[in-house]
Amino acid sequence: MQHALRSICIVGGGTAGWMAATLLSNLLQRANIQITLIESPDIDTVGVGESTVPSIMDFLRACQIDLKEFVQSTSASFKLGIRFDDWLREDHQYFHPFGRVGHHINGFDFYQAWLQTKQAGVQTTWTEHSPCAQMAELGRFILRPRQPKSWTEDSIAHAIHLDALQAARYLRTQATEKGVIRSENTVTQVHQNAEGFIESLSLSDGSKLQSDFFIDCTGFNGLLINQALQVGYQDWSKYLPCNRAVVVQTENIATPQPFTVAKAQAAGWTWKIPLQHRTGNGYVFSSDYCSDDEAVQTLLSGLEGKPLNTPRFIPFTTGKRDKIWHKNCLALGLAAGFIEPLESTAIHIIYKTLIHFITHFPDRDFEHYNEAQFNRKVDADFEEIRDFIVMHYCTSERNDSEFWRRCTQSPLPASLQEKLSLFKQRGQLPPGVDELFTHESWYSVLEGMQYRPKKVHPLMATFNQQKLSDMMHANVKGIKEEVATMPSLHDFIQQHCPAKSAL
Repeated sequence: MQHALRSICIVGGGTAGWMAATLLSNLLQRANIQITLIESPDIDTVGVGESTVPSIMDFLRACQIDLKEFVQSTSASFKLGIRFDDWLREDHQYFHPFGRVGHHINGFDFYQAWLQTKQAGVQTTWTEHSPCAQMAELGRFILRPRQPKSWTEDSIAHAIHLDALQAARYLRTQATEKGVIRSENTVTQVHQNAEGFIESLSLSDGSKLQSDFFIDCTGFNGLLINQALQVGYQDWSKYLPCNRAVVVQTENIATPQPFTVAKAQAAGWTWKIPLQHRTGNGYVFSSDYCSDDEAVQTLLSGLEGKPLNTPRFIPFTTGKRDKIWHKNCLALGLAAGFIEPLESTAIHIIYKTLIHFITHFPDRDFEHYNEAQFNRKVDADFEEIRDFIVMHYCTSERNDSEFWRRCTQSPLPASLQEKLSLFKQRGQLPPGVDELFTHESWYSVLEGMQYRPKKVHPLMATFNQQKLSDMMHANVKGIKEEVATMPSLHDFIQQHCPAKSAL
């Protein structure tokens, strides 16, 4: 006999809370489940997650949100990848593009064929084979067509830079129009039954709210998952020592470029995220090697426009909850965990966690094995992203500060060590299941950091080397010719989706 959920209570608004409310109100609209979101008027939204990865497009489609309207309502711009400055060493730069780089050849990764020709003296760079990298370099942009007419068009993928506060307000409107009840209240007490399940919440207006299931979007405090259910936290600081960020917004002094910039600094790294109406800036650093005053000075000295607000600090501990779902509570966003925003994964983790939750959607019996399977999947997502971020640090050649000496000498997660060892031997990576970062992303960063294998797959030598060489040159030529015909990002936005505040 089924005991279907009758109600879900989301505690906390912001990006995580309203993403959950919007997605669930769309996917559960015929399930007869009442969704309530409690949003405290006394708590500010962190509002840092302004850069995304291509899965944001899947989220918008799942929520039946029109991309043009969303971009206009959130002053968003488009993103084709991330430019990394000074990560390998000072005055060095590389680009991690979205989308495909080259294409498989007889079942082998394109990277193997490219490396074979590189060793034979064929002078094409890795990113010359990436349409997104070439578009970013020239400041060009088009959306990937629904029916691509060429390999270049078919290889395009993009994300967006958005105003997190505007995005939360937009999603709030979408969710409440779909029937989500918004309660402007503060939770004053959490009530649990004898088995430890959450039964109800006492609110600041004197009322009590009961629900079958609760989603904790209360940020780092974890009001439900941490304070009430006392689920522990795995601290990953030994792998990623940054523990603070300082953020500030600036006026745009030039047209936005279609990429995020991540610039390595003496005690961490700074970001630049250009939107239509302003630019987001931040410095992620380790307080073990940098004071708050030094961090502000570093951030402000690198700004390219007039500051629009006072720098704000955000402390954090890299890691994740021991369990993201425990009993009748799901942790989401910062309540679930935090991995520094180097590859813009925060919104992706929220969306991916919600998709896993839908797949393992509970009833009121709350079967243990269902919960355990969900947690295994989310653990794998967090660990995959952790390893990818750590890889940026451990492959650096920098030794010009205590911070970088620590990063390059710190122990690696066993899963990352295994992956890098295989790659170093023969340029291959173990197969992954439903991972965010494809092999092409790993190859892009490893090549950018000049971390190359000792040899390629032995069967590469059996290929017709002249044909491989000709194919490389033809690929580069075709991409450059096609990208040259695309409009600039500025012209594309002005024609199709200028921010509503600028209309």
